[in-house]
Amino acid sequence: MLRVMALYDRLTKEIRQGPTGSKVGAFFDLDQTILAGFSATSFMRERLLSGRMSPKEMAGTFLGTLSFGMGRTGFSALMSGMTATYRGLAESTLEEVGEEVFAKHLIRQIYPESRALVEAHQRAGHTVAIISSATRYQVAPFARELGIDLVMNTELEVKDGVFTGEVVHPTCYGEGKAIAARQVAEQEGADLDESYFYSDSHEDIQLLEAVGRPRPLNPNRQLAQIAKERNWPVRRFRSRGTPSLGDVIRTGLSYASVGPALGAGIIAGLVNGSYREGLNVSGAVWSNLATSLAGIDLRVEGEENAWTQRPAVFIFNHQSALDPILMLKIVRRDMTGVGKMEIKNDPVMGPILAAAGVVFIDRAGITNASAAREALAPAVRALKQGRSISIAPEGTRSTTAKLGAFKKGAFHLAMQADVPIVPIVFRNVLDAFPKNAQVVRPATIEAIVLPPIDTSEWTLDTLEDEIETIRKNYLEILHQD
Repeated sequence: MLRVMALYDRLTKEIRQGPTGSKVGAFFDLDQTILAGFSATSFMRERLLSGRMSPKEMAGTFLGTLSFGMGRTGFSALMSGMTATYRGLAESTLEEVGEEVFAKHLIRQIYPESRALVEAHQRAGHTVAIISSATRYQVAPFARELGIDLVMNTELEVKDGVFTGEVVHPTCYGEGKAIAARQVAEQEGADLDESYFYSDSHEDIQLLEAVGRPRPLNPNRQLAQIAKERNWPVRRFRSRGTPSLGDVIRTGLSYASVGPALGAGIIAGLVNGSYREGLNVSGAVWSNLATSLAGIDLRVEGEENAWTQRPAVFIFNHQSALDPILMLKIVRRDMTGVGKMEIKNDPVMGPILAAAGVVFIDRAGITNASAAREALAPAVRALKQGRSISIAPEGTRSTTAKLGAFKKGAFHLAMQADVPIVPIVFRNVLDAFPKNAQVVRPATIEAIVLPPIDTSEWTLDTLEDEIETIRKNYLEILHQD
């Protein structure tokens, strides 16, 4: 059994070595604690830019926020003023906006460290809950993504699917959060004296004082001072939010590394009179330079399994645009890939990947088994000529770490070429470069290379079972079983 590395052992040590069971509560604030930023800001911006915010709502939001920021009104008054503009609006409207904002903007702003804390508490069997002053329309997508069933938040009154313009009191703010935590504790049998509360703000002081383990995360100035006076442990995360100038420079250098890599490959190919050797040198230099300059520390377990049987079909869970570079760094030589036809039209990467022998497949043109075999024929030829193939069986990148369904193409390919499947499981790639991100963050990424899987005895009748067995191995390593 492979030992699965744990990047956040130090962060979660207290949880792992502490008491287990539902008697221990683990309560999380949302903004600036789970999320780098404020969900309300993205929520309002989306409504404004999409034209779904009325002038009345704009004015009410601006004036209410200004008054609250100047200390003239409390949180309940702020919410009452803003909610009044929702009167007559269908609840489904905010539900749709919440899901849209989460998918487009917020999911990639979840702190990986906070996710690790949540998962550690869940593995310990603790009562995990989000307790936030935000509305359900902001909080629900985060709870679903993190697998948290218990959510306490500020509620807006709804009748027959339509907002009445009223707020349900008490709001989940200040003492309201402490009240919410007591309700969760009573309902779930948790002991607040044994419980944790993670928050960034001094405005949550009532709940921080109510639990036995207050844990300030990314605290504001006032909470940082309180924590110092009371000797509360403080943690600050910088893996999300506005990237530093250093991160931007690193990313630029990483992109630029393709030039020197191509140059080295051309020289090696000419000296050795071998096009394949040129590709091998380019790939090795590029993967090493790109990851080093970006601050990526790739830690590989089971690396010997990548070399025992070649050629092979190397499969991996696809989370990030970094994945091809990471695969090059592991497989290193005599490898090409399979990509969708749209990439071939990219003015920069298209020619580079085509020169590297990547097989482009028009998925829209695959309408039956015969068309699928025809589309895979160039990849089969590459395998029979001694070149391994790298392919993601999920087919497309995910915005989350959740493993998607496996398509059959990679496995048909291995069967047709009579080569083994070598599964590679990536963990924490999203820490460095989530989908739709522009800047690579320095991060430690884990890769687990599993032993080659013989496909010579596979049949079409047993293929689905074989695929499911492999996918279960991924789920177990990713702690998603």
